[in-house]
Amino acid sequence: LSALLAEVARGTEVVITNRGTPVARIVPANAEAETRERARRAAAGILELSKGLSLGGLTIKDLKEEGRR
Repeated sequence: LSALLAEVARGTEVVITNRGTPVARIVPANAEAETRERARRAAAGILELSKGLSLGGLTIKDLKEEGRR
């Protein structure tokens, strides 16, 4: 267990299996917060990239209707 916890402390996710079937996962304590922060940064990046882009006069409704055809 000490070796597994050392791995997790270095940031590695450890999956415990029983005859090849995953039964448990040990992750760093801050894994959820890191995942949430990565998602925030990704969303901010997407918003930044979309600045100044347009749909060429089309509306979202137009695009939805086109997709239904």
